[in-house]
Parts: sequence; C-alpha cells; structure tokens
Amino acid sequence: MSRRCALLAWALLALLGLGAAQDCGPIVSRREWRALASKCSRRLRQPVRYVVVSHTAGSVCDTPASCLRQAQNVQHYHVRTLGWCDVGYNFLIGEDGLVYEGRGWNTIGAHSGPTWNPIAIGISFMGNYMDRAPPARALRAAQNLLACGAARGYLTPNYEVKGHRDVQQTLSPGDQLYDIIQQWPHYRSVPQPHTPAPPQHLPAL
Repeated sequence: MSRRCALLAWALLALLGLGAAQDCGPIVSRREWRALASKCSRRLRQPVRYVVVSHTAGSVCDTPASCLRQAQNVQHYHVRTLGWCDVGYNFLIGEDGLVYEGRGWNTIGAHSGPTWNPIAIGISFMGNYMDRAPPARALRAAQNLLACGAARGYLTPNYEVKGHRDVQQTLSPGDQLYDIIQQWPHYRSVPQPHTPAPPQHLPAL
C-alpha cells in the first residue's frame, strides 16, 4: 500500500471512529510521516503512571497531508533548532483524527521538564487551543490511545492525566483544551503546596 493510500485509510478509520481502543486506533508510524532518525536512548520504566497533555501552540492541521508536514515541522524545530535527540513528545495528535508516533511508549520524552519527563508520557495536540477546542475526532484519538496504553501495560490501570500547565509554568495546553481534559475520568490535578496561614495578632489585654 502506498504512503498516500495508507494515510487516506487511517483518516477514514478515524472519521468513522473505528478501531478498538486496545488496537490503539489509527497511528501514523514514524516511517510513514518520514521522521528523522531518533538519537534518544533513555528508556521509560513501565508501566507509566502519568500522562501530560500539551499543545504545540503552532499551526493547526486537519488533513493527513498537512498533519504529516506539521509533525515534521515540530520535529525539525526540536532537533535542528533546540538540539534535542528527537521530537519532544511521545505522541502527537492531529485534527485529522490521527495519532502520530513521536518517541513512542518506551522512550523518555522532553515535554514537561526534568521532574515529569522520566515518569510521564507526553501527548501534544498540534495547534493552539487557547480560544478554540480540538474537534471530537482528535479528542477521541487521544482517549483511544490512552485506553490502549493501559490495556497493553504501557500505562498503569489507574494512570493520571495532567495538563501541561499543571506541572510547568505555561499556558499549554490552552484554556479550551485544558477545560476539556479536566472532564476526562483519569484527570487528576497536582496538589498545591500548603501555605500556612499568617499568625493572628490578638489585641493586648
């Protein structure tokens, strides 16, 4: 099957909502989106407990062809401009309803800082979601991916979803997407440090 035919087939599956969660739904492999070879070597310890959801804050893509180019653009920026060993995310989500393989389930990403990278899978929606929400097919693709990860043992059964802004000082994943993921059953906020109440100054007797 040609690359173009494969992408069209995956897009049709995404539109129809086919593909059981345990099959991970339609995922575009690194080979299919013509990713640069990874130079990363640090491995995640599985099963992973946390998932951090972000957005790329860049251009939106809503067809397999445009999302393929956008995945390439994100990787080229991370590798050629920032000097990273690969695209920072474990998976990218397009508005075409497809998942694009980044570092995958087994490799530590570069998406949420040194504390969270080694203990979390990072998935990023390609686009900016401050003022608009991703379409249903993109959200469904992300949720199917996570259900698949839990079913296959990559994620713990009680895995926790965090927003990027929960773990770092950032606007990501955008206001609209953040509102949505807070409704997902596996979302858990990060407890804030307890701030002691100021001492009460009683009037002198």
